[in-house]
Amino acid sequence: MAGVAGKAFTGLTGMAVAKNPTHTLGVLYSKTLRALAKMPAEYQYRKQTEALVTERANIIKNSPDIMEAEKKIGMGQIEEVIIQAENELVLARNMLEWRAWEPLAEKAPEGQWKWPL
Repeated sequence: MAGVAGKAFTGLTGMAVAKNPTHTLGVLYSKTLRALAKMPAEYQYRKQTEALVTERANIIKNSPDIMEAEKKIGMGQIEEVIIQAENELVLARNMLEWRAWEPLAEKAPEGQWKWPL
């Protein structure tokens, strides 16, 4: 699938047209999946994010053009999807650093997880 043929602008202030969105997303999705693979298999963030990233990667790979992929993903223009993928990669790497799946270092205060207050 080639880039966004004939697309002159995104119509969104400050957002340039992606030159090679399929390659960019492929790289981002691969990096995200590698980061997720370092997390425990039963960790819910890993499970949900792997499913989402894999689904989107398959859409990008199997769509005949970018416009079709945008419709199937349903999250705006492909440039916006790239930003979402970049943000997800940053979050996945942060989750690895934070080791959010581990138990708390100390007991949570009474009522910490109670909602609504």
